[in-house]
Amino acid sequence: MRSLTALLLALAALACAEDRAMTLRQAVETALKQNADIALSRLDEEKAKQAVRLAKDPFIPRITVGSGLAYTYGFPMSIEGSAPSVLQANAAASLFNRQQSLALSQAKEDARGASLSAEGKRGEVAFGAASLYLDAGRAARIGTLARKDAASLQQVLETVRAQVREGRALPLAEKQAAYNVARASALADGLDDDCAAAETSLAMALGLSAEDRVLPSEQDPPALTLPVSEDSAVRVALQSNLEIRQLESQIASKQLEMRGEKAARLPRADLVAQYGMLAQFNNYAEYFQKFQRNNGQIGVSLQLPLFSGPGVDAQAARAAADVARLKIERDKARNRIQSDIQASFREVKKAATSAEVARLDLEVAREQLSIVLAQMQEGRATLRQVEESRIVENDKWIAFYDSQYAIDRARWNVLRLTGQLTASIEALP
Repeated sequence: MRSLTALLLALAALACAEDRAMTLRQAVETALKQNADIALSRLDEEKAKQAVRLAKDPFIPRITVGSGLAYTYGFPMSIEGSAPSVLQANAAASLFNRQQSLALSQAKEDARGASLSAEGKRGEVAFGAASLYLDAGRAARIGTLARKDAASLQQVLETVRAQVREGRALPLAEKQAAYNVARASALADGLDDDCAAAETSLAMALGLSAEDRVLPSEQDPPALTLPVSEDSAVRVALQSNLEIRQLESQIASKQLEMRGEKAARLPRADLVAQYGMLAQFNNYAEYFQKFQRNNGQIGVSLQLPLFSGPGVDAQAARAAADVARLKIERDKARNRIQSDIQASFREVKKAATSAEVARLDLEVAREQLSIVLAQMQEGRATLRQVEESRIVENDKWIAFYDSQYAIDRARWNVLRLTGQLTASIEALP
Protein backbone atom coordinates (compact mmCIF):
# COMPACT_ATOMS: atom_id res chain seq x y z
CA MET A 1 0.00 0.00 0.00
CA ARG A 2 2.81 2.39 0.90
CA SER A 3 4.62 1.57 -2.33
CA LEU A 4 1.48 2.34 -4.30
CA THR A 5 1.06 5.66 -2.48
CA ALA A 6 4.67 6.61 -3.16
CA LEU A 7 4.27 5.70 -6.82
CA LEU A 8 1.13 7.84 -7.11
CA LEU A 9 2.88 10.79 -5.46
CA ALA A 10 5.82 10.44 -7.83
CA LEU A 11 3.51 10.33 -10.84
CA ALA A 12 1.66 13.41 -9.55
CA ALA A 13 4.95 15.28 -9.18
CA LEU A 14 5.96 14.34 -12.71
CA ALA A 15 2.57 15.45 -13.99
CA CYS A 16 2.97 18.84 -12.34
CA ALA A 17 6.48 19.35 -13.74
CA GLU A 18 6.63 21.10 -17.09
CA ASP A 19 9.34 21.80 -19.65
CA ARG A 20 8.89 25.20 -21.28
CA ALA A 21 10.80 26.46 -24.30
CA MET A 22 11.34 30.22 -24.28
CA THR A 23 13.23 32.87 -26.17
CA LEU A 24 15.54 35.23 -24.31
CA ARG A 25 12.98 38.02 -24.36
CA GLN A 26 10.20 35.74 -23.11
CA ALA A 27 12.41 34.49 -20.28
CA VAL A 28 13.34 37.99 -19.13
CA GLU A 29 9.77 39.28 -19.38
CA THR A 30 8.53 36.31 -17.34
CA ALA A 31 11.19 36.94 -14.70
CA LEU A 32 10.23 40.61 -14.44
CA LYS A 33 6.60 39.62 -13.87
CA GLN A 34 6.98 36.66 -11.54
CA ASN A 35 10.37 36.79 -9.78
CA ALA A 36 10.01 36.76 -5.97
CA ASP A 37 12.75 39.37 -5.42
CA ILE A 38 10.86 41.87 -7.58
CA ALA A 39 7.67 41.16 -5.63
CA LEU A 40 9.55 41.88 -2.38
CA SER A 41 10.98 45.13 -3.77
CA ARG A 42 7.47 46.21 -4.79
CA LEU A 43 6.31 45.60 -1.22
CA ASP A 44 9.15 47.79 0.06
CA GLU A 45 8.15 50.45 -2.46
CA GLU A 46 4.54 50.28 -1.26
CA LYS A 47 5.67 50.61 2.37
CA ALA A 48 7.65 53.73 1.45
CA LYS A 49 4.58 55.22 -0.25
CA GLN A 50 2.48 54.57 2.84
CA ALA A 51 5.18 56.23 4.96
CA VAL A 52 4.57 59.42 2.94
CA ARG A 53 0.87 59.27 3.84
CA LEU A 54 1.79 58.71 7.47
CA ALA A 55 4.12 61.74 7.52
CA LYS A 56 1.39 63.86 5.89
CA ASP A 57 -1.22 62.82 8.47
CA PRO A 58 -0.50 65.57 11.09
CA PHE A 59 -1.37 68.28 8.54
CA ILE A 60 -4.80 66.77 7.83
CA PRO A 61 -7.50 67.67 10.42
CA ARG A 62 -8.43 64.77 12.65
CA ILE A 63 -12.02 64.94 13.88
CA THR A 64 -13.38 62.79 16.65
CA VAL A 65 -17.00 62.62 17.76
CA GLY A 66 -18.28 61.11 20.97
CA SER A 67 -20.32 61.70 24.06
CA GLY A 68 -19.51 62.72 27.63
CA LEU A 69 -23.05 62.30 28.92
CA ALA A 70 -23.18 62.14 32.74
CA TYR A 71 -25.54 62.79 35.62
CA THR A 72 -24.60 65.75 37.81
CA TYR A 73 -25.29 66.04 41.53
CA GLY A 74 -24.45 69.39 43.04
CA PHE A 75 -21.99 71.75 41.36
CA PRO A 76 -21.28 70.90 37.66
CA MET A 77 -17.76 69.56 37.28
CA SER A 78 -15.73 68.50 34.24
CA ILE A 79 -14.98 64.97 33.05
CA GLU A 80 -11.55 64.62 31.42
CA GLY A 81 -11.36 68.39 31.07
CA SER A 82 -14.74 68.85 29.37
CA ALA A 83 -18.20 69.57 30.69
CA PRO A 84 -20.61 66.59 30.55
CA SER A 85 -22.25 66.80 27.15
CA VAL A 86 -24.66 64.86 25.00
CA LEU A 87 -22.40 65.26 21.94
CA GLN A 88 -18.73 66.17 21.69
CA ALA A 89 -16.62 66.89 18.61
CA ASN A 90 -12.90 67.71 18.55
CA ALA A 91 -10.63 68.66 15.65
CA ALA A 92 -6.85 69.15 15.50
CA ALA A 93 -4.27 69.66 12.75
CA SER A 94 -0.79 71.09 12.37
CA LEU A 95 -0.66 74.51 10.74
CA PHE A 96 3.06 75.15 10.99
CA ASN A 97 5.48 72.41 11.98
CA ARG A 98 8.77 72.77 10.19
CA GLN A 99 10.17 69.57 11.65
CA GLN A 100 7.20 67.55 10.45
CA SER A 101 7.30 69.26 7.03
CA LEU A 102 10.92 68.16 6.61
CA ALA A 103 9.97 64.68 7.80
CA LEU A 104 7.35 64.61 5.04
CA SER A 105 9.95 65.69 2.46
CA GLN A 106 12.28 62.99 3.77
CA ALA A 107 9.53 60.37 3.45
CA LYS A 108 8.95 61.44 -0.17
CA GLU A 109 12.68 61.16 -0.89
CA ASP A 110 12.76 57.73 0.75
CA ALA A 111 9.84 56.70 -1.47
CA ARG A 112 11.81 57.85 -4.52
CA GLY A 113 14.78 55.84 -3.27
CA ALA A 114 12.56 52.77 -2.82
CA SER A 115 11.33 53.22 -6.39
CA LEU A 116 14.94 53.37 -7.61
CA SER A 117 15.72 50.26 -5.57
CA ALA A 118 12.80 48.42 -7.19
CA GLU A 119 14.02 49.53 -10.62
CA GLY A 120 17.52 48.36 -9.74
CA LYS A 121 16.14 45.00 -8.66
CA ARG A 122 14.49 44.69 -12.09
CA GLY A 123 17.90 45.16 -13.70
CA GLU A 124 19.48 42.56 -11.42
CA VAL A 125 16.74 40.05 -12.12
CA ALA A 126 16.93 40.68 -15.88
CA PHE A 127 20.70 40.16 -15.89
CA GLY A 128 20.38 37.06 -13.71
CA ALA A 129 17.70 35.54 -15.95
CA ALA A 130 19.69 36.36 -19.10
CA SER A 131 22.85 34.85 -17.60
CA LEU A 132 21.03 31.66 -16.60
CA TYR A 133 19.47 31.51 -20.07
CA LEU A 134 22.95 31.71 -21.56
CA ASP A 135 24.26 29.07 -19.12
CA ALA A 136 21.40 26.69 -19.95
CA GLY A 137 21.94 27.11 -23.69
CA ARG A 138 25.68 26.53 -23.37
CA ALA A 139 25.18 23.43 -21.21
CA ALA A 140 22.71 21.95 -23.73
CA ARG A 141 25.03 22.58 -26.68
CA ILE A 142 28.15 21.21 -25.02
CA GLY A 143 26.21 18.24 -23.67
CA THR A 144 25.11 17.34 -27.22
CA LEU A 145 28.71 17.56 -28.45
CA ALA A 146 29.90 15.45 -25.53
CA ARG A 147 27.39 12.75 -26.52
CA LYS A 148 28.76 12.87 -30.06
CA ASP A 149 32.28 12.47 -28.68
CA ALA A 150 31.18 9.43 -26.69
CA ALA A 151 29.52 7.93 -29.79
CA SER A 152 32.65 8.51 -31.90
CA LEU A 153 34.86 6.96 -29.22
CA GLN A 154 32.54 3.95 -29.12
CA GLN A 155 33.09 3.53 -32.86
CA VAL A 156 36.85 3.74 -32.27
CA LEU A 157 36.55 1.10 -29.56
CA GLU A 158 34.71 -1.27 -31.91
CA THR A 159 37.42 -0.77 -34.53
CA VAL A 160 40.21 -1.41 -32.04
CA ARG A 161 38.49 -4.55 -30.77
CA ALA A 162 38.30 -5.87 -34.31
CA GLN A 163 41.99 -5.11 -34.78
CA VAL A 164 42.86 -6.90 -31.54
CA ARG A 165 40.91 -9.98 -32.63
CA GLU A 166 42.76 -9.94 -35.95
CA GLY A 167 46.08 -9.54 -34.17
CA ARG A 168 46.78 -6.13 -35.71
CA ALA A 169 46.65 -4.27 -32.35
CA LEU A 170 47.73 -4.92 -28.79
CA PRO A 171 45.13 -5.57 -26.00
CA LEU A 172 46.43 -2.44 -24.30
CA ALA A 173 44.99 -0.36 -27.17
CA GLU A 174 41.57 -1.88 -26.50
CA LYS A 175 41.82 -1.03 -22.80
CA GLN A 176 42.86 2.53 -23.63
CA ALA A 177 39.93 2.92 -26.04
CA ALA A 178 37.49 1.51 -23.48
CA TYR A 179 38.82 3.99 -20.91
CA ASN A 180 38.29 6.85 -23.35
CA VAL A 181 34.69 5.77 -23.91
CA ALA A 182 33.99 5.52 -20.18
CA ARG A 183 35.54 8.93 -19.54
CA ALA A 184 33.58 10.56 -22.37
CA SER A 185 30.33 8.95 -21.19
CA ALA A 186 30.92 10.15 -17.63
CA LEU A 187 31.65 13.65 -18.92
CA ALA A 188 28.45 13.60 -21.01
CA ASP A 189 26.41 12.41 -18.01
CA GLY A 190 27.84 15.21 -15.91
CA LEU A 191 27.02 17.78 -18.57
CA ASP A 192 23.46 16.42 -18.75
CA ASP A 193 23.17 16.99 -15.02
CA ASP A 194 24.61 20.50 -15.40
CA CYS A 195 22.10 21.20 -18.15
CA ALA A 196 19.18 20.02 -16.01
CA ALA A 197 20.42 22.11 -13.06
CA ALA A 198 20.81 25.20 -15.28
CA GLU A 199 17.31 24.78 -16.74
CA THR A 200 15.84 24.31 -13.24
CA SER A 201 17.71 27.38 -11.93
CA LEU A 202 16.38 29.37 -14.86
CA ALA A 203 12.84 28.21 -14.11
CA MET A 204 13.17 29.28 -10.46
CA ALA A 205 14.60 32.65 -11.49
CA LEU A 206 11.49 33.10 -13.63
CA GLY A 207 9.25 32.52 -10.62
CA LEU A 208 8.34 28.94 -11.57
CA SER A 209 8.59 25.91 -9.32
CA ALA A 210 11.66 23.73 -8.78
CA GLU A 211 9.91 20.91 -10.69
CA ASP A 212 9.75 22.99 -13.88
CA ARG A 213 12.50 23.39 -16.45
CA VAL A 214 12.95 26.21 -18.96
CA LEU A 215 14.67 25.25 -22.22
CA PRO A 216 16.27 27.99 -24.34
CA SER A 217 14.64 27.92 -27.76
CA GLU A 218 17.29 30.14 -29.38
CA GLN A 219 20.53 28.41 -30.35
CA ASP A 220 22.27 31.77 -30.77
CA PRO A 221 20.94 34.55 -28.49
CA PRO A 222 20.41 37.77 -30.45
CA ALA A 223 23.25 40.26 -30.34
CA LEU A 224 22.50 43.36 -28.27
CA THR A 225 23.81 46.74 -29.35
CA LEU A 226 26.60 48.20 -27.21
CA PRO A 227 27.24 51.92 -26.66
CA VAL A 228 29.22 53.45 -29.51
CA SER A 229 32.34 53.93 -27.40
CA GLU A 230 33.79 53.32 -23.97
CA ASP A 231 33.60 57.03 -23.09
CA SER A 232 29.92 57.23 -23.98
CA ALA A 233 29.23 54.09 -21.92
CA VAL A 234 30.97 55.64 -18.90
CA ARG A 235 29.04 58.89 -19.38
CA VAL A 236 25.69 57.09 -19.61
CA ALA A 237 26.49 54.94 -16.60
CA LEU A 238 27.46 57.86 -14.38
CA GLN A 239 24.26 59.67 -15.35
CA SER A 240 21.80 56.80 -15.06
CA ASN A 241 23.38 54.09 -12.92
CA LEU A 242 20.79 53.15 -10.31
CA GLU A 243 23.32 52.48 -7.58
CA ILE A 244 24.63 56.05 -7.82
CA ARG A 245 21.11 57.48 -8.01
CA GLN A 246 20.12 55.51 -4.92
CA LEU A 247 23.12 56.85 -3.01
CA GLU A 248 22.25 60.39 -4.07
CA SER A 249 18.68 59.82 -2.90
CA GLN A 250 19.95 58.58 0.46
CA ILE A 251 22.17 61.66 0.74
CA ALA A 252 19.19 63.94 0.09
CA SER A 253 17.13 62.02 2.65
CA LYS A 254 19.80 62.32 5.33
CA GLN A 255 20.23 66.04 4.60
CA LEU A 256 16.49 66.50 5.13
CA GLU A 257 16.74 64.49 8.36
CA MET A 258 19.57 66.76 9.54
CA ARG A 259 17.54 69.88 8.79
CA GLY A 260 14.53 68.32 10.50
CA GLU A 261 16.50 67.69 13.70
CA LYS A 262 17.61 71.33 13.75
CA ALA A 263 14.02 72.46 13.11
CA ALA A 264 13.03 71.05 16.52
CA ARG A 265 13.98 74.48 17.93
CA LEU A 266 11.44 76.30 15.74
CA PRO A 267 7.95 77.24 16.98
CA ARG A 268 4.92 75.16 16.06
CA ALA A 269 1.31 76.11 15.48
CA ASP A 270 -1.64 73.71 15.60
CA LEU A 271 -5.29 74.25 14.75
CA VAL A 272 -7.62 73.24 17.60
CA ALA A 273 -11.41 73.24 17.61
CA GLN A 274 -14.15 71.63 19.64
CA TYR A 275 -17.92 71.58 19.92
CA GLY A 276 -20.15 70.43 22.75
CA MET A 277 -23.90 70.00 23.11
CA LEU A 278 -24.63 70.17 26.83
CA ALA A 279 -27.48 68.41 28.52
CA GLN A 280 -30.13 70.48 30.35
CA PHE A 281 -30.24 68.31 33.46
CA ASN A 282 -26.70 68.96 34.71
CA ASN A 283 -27.55 71.83 37.18
CA TYR A 284 -25.84 74.49 35.05
CA ALA A 285 -28.86 76.83 35.29
CA GLU A 286 -28.71 76.68 39.09
CA TYR A 287 -25.08 77.70 39.43
CA PHE A 288 -24.46 79.98 36.38
CA GLN A 289 -26.25 83.14 35.32
CA LYS A 290 -26.57 82.00 31.72
CA PHE A 291 -26.79 78.50 30.25
CA GLN A 292 -26.19 77.80 26.56
CA ARG A 293 -26.69 74.31 25.24
CA ASN A 294 -24.60 74.56 22.01
CA ASN A 295 -20.98 75.64 22.52
CA GLY A 296 -17.98 75.82 20.21
CA GLN A 297 -14.33 76.79 20.27
CA ILE A 298 -11.70 77.28 17.55
CA GLY A 299 -8.19 78.61 17.83
CA VAL A 300 -4.48 78.08 17.36
CA SER A 301 -2.15 76.38 19.77
CA LEU A 302 1.35 77.88 19.72
CA GLN A 303 4.43 76.10 21.09
CA LEU A 304 7.89 77.66 21.33
CA PRO A 305 10.71 75.37 22.50
CA LEU A 306 12.97 77.32 24.83
CA PHE A 307 15.49 74.64 25.70
CA SER A 308 15.76 71.52 23.60
CA GLY A 309 18.76 69.93 25.26
CA PRO A 310 21.84 68.41 23.63
CA GLY A 311 19.85 65.68 21.88
CA VAL A 312 18.96 67.94 18.93
CA ASP A 313 22.60 68.73 18.13
CA ALA A 314 23.58 65.10 18.63
CA GLN A 315 20.92 63.83 16.21
CA ALA A 316 21.86 66.48 13.64
CA ALA A 317 25.56 65.57 13.98
CA ARG A 318 24.76 61.90 13.45
CA ALA A 319 22.80 62.73 10.30
CA ALA A 320 25.69 64.90 9.07
CA ALA A 321 28.10 62.00 9.61
CA ASP A 322 25.79 59.74 7.61
CA VAL A 323 25.74 62.31 4.79
CA ALA A 324 29.54 62.44 4.72
CA ARG A 325 29.75 58.63 4.67
CA LEU A 326 27.22 58.36 1.82
CA LYS A 327 29.09 60.95 -0.24
CA ILE A 328 32.28 58.91 0.12
CA GLU A 329 30.40 55.76 -0.93
CA ARG A 330 28.94 57.62 -3.92
CA ASP A 331 32.39 58.75 -5.08
CA LYS A 332 33.76 55.22 -4.61
CA ALA A 333 30.82 53.81 -6.61
CA ARG A 334 31.48 56.25 -9.46
CA ASN A 335 35.14 55.26 -9.65
CA ARG A 336 34.30 51.56 -9.39
CA ILE A 337 31.63 51.72 -12.10
CA GLN A 338 33.97 53.62 -14.43
CA SER A 339 36.68 51.04 -13.80
CA ASP A 340 34.23 48.13 -14.29
CA ILE A 341 33.03 49.52 -17.62
CA GLN A 342 36.58 49.97 -18.85
CA ALA A 343 37.40 46.40 -17.77
CA SER A 344 34.22 45.11 -19.42
CA PHE A 345 35.08 46.77 -22.73
CA ARG A 346 38.53 45.20 -22.55
CA GLU A 347 36.87 41.85 -21.83
CA VAL A 348 34.65 42.28 -24.90
CA LYS A 349 37.68 42.90 -27.11
CA LYS A 350 39.56 40.00 -25.54
CA ALA A 351 36.58 37.66 -26.00
CA ALA A 352 36.16 38.77 -29.62
CA THR A 353 39.81 38.01 -30.34
CA SER A 354 39.52 34.59 -28.70
CA ALA A 355 36.35 33.90 -30.68
CA GLU A 356 38.10 34.69 -33.94
CA VAL A 357 40.94 32.33 -33.03
CA ALA A 358 38.43 29.61 -32.09
CA ARG A 359 36.57 30.12 -35.37
CA LEU A 360 39.74 29.75 -37.44
CA ASP A 361 40.77 26.69 -35.43
CA LEU A 362 37.32 25.17 -36.03
CA GLU A 363 37.60 25.79 -39.77
CA VAL A 364 40.94 23.97 -39.80
CA ALA A 365 39.43 20.99 -37.92
CA ARG A 366 36.45 20.83 -40.27
CA GLU A 367 38.73 20.94 -43.30
CA GLN A 368 40.88 18.18 -41.84
CA LEU A 369 37.79 16.03 -41.27
CA SER A 370 36.75 16.58 -44.89
CA ILE A 371 40.19 15.45 -46.06
CA VAL A 372 40.09 12.32 -43.90
CA LEU A 373 36.59 11.46 -45.17
CA ALA A 374 37.81 11.82 -48.77
CA GLN A 375 40.81 9.63 -47.98
CA MET A 376 38.53 6.97 -46.44
CA GLN A 377 36.49 6.86 -49.65
CA GLU A 378 39.73 6.29 -51.54
CA GLY A 379 40.78 3.55 -49.09
CA ARG A 380 43.67 5.58 -47.70
CA ALA A 381 42.11 6.27 -44.23
CA THR A 382 40.41 4.05 -41.69
CA LEU A 383 37.15 4.53 -39.81
CA ARG A 384 39.19 4.98 -36.66
CA GLN A 385 40.96 7.97 -38.17
CA VAL A 386 37.63 9.45 -39.24
CA GLU A 387 36.14 9.11 -35.77
CA GLU A 388 39.24 10.60 -34.18
CA SER A 389 38.95 13.56 -36.57
CA ARG A 390 35.28 13.95 -35.56
CA ILE A 391 36.32 14.07 -31.90
CA VAL A 392 38.83 16.81 -32.68
CA GLU A 393 36.17 18.74 -34.57
CA ASN A 394 33.72 18.42 -31.66
CA ASP A 395 36.36 19.75 -29.28
CA LYS A 396 36.86 22.75 -31.56
CA TRP A 397 33.10 23.30 -31.65
CA ILE A 398 33.06 23.34 -27.84
CA ALA A 399 35.87 25.91 -27.79
CA PHE A 400 34.00 27.99 -30.36
CA TYR A 401 30.75 27.89 -28.35
CA ASP A 402 32.64 28.83 -25.20
CA SER A 403 34.15 31.82 -26.99
CA GLN A 404 30.70 32.95 -28.13
CA TYR A 405 29.43 32.48 -24.57
CA ALA A 406 32.24 34.69 -23.27
CA ILE A 407 31.41 37.41 -25.80
CA ASP A 408 27.73 37.45 -24.86
CA ARG A 409 28.50 37.57 -21.12
CA ALA A 410 30.97 40.44 -21.61
CA ARG A 411 28.59 42.45 -23.80
CA TRP A 412 25.65 41.92 -21.45
CA ASN A 413 27.79 43.00 -18.52
CA VAL A 414 28.54 46.30 -20.25
CA LEU A 415 24.82 46.89 -20.79
CA ARG A 416 24.10 45.95 -17.16
CA LEU A 417 26.59 48.52 -15.89
CA THR A 418 25.12 51.23 -18.10
CA GLY A 419 21.57 50.31 -17.04
CA GLN A 420 20.50 49.51 -20.62
CA LEU A 421 20.26 45.70 -20.49
CA THR A 422 16.57 45.42 -19.61
CA ALA A 423 15.51 47.94 -22.25
CA SER A 424 17.72 46.28 -24.89
CA ILE A 425 16.21 42.84 -24.23
CA GLU A 426 12.66 44.17 -24.13
CA ALA A 427 13.28 45.85 -27.54
CA LEU A 428 14.05 42.50 -29.16
CA PRO A 429 11.52 41.29 -31.77
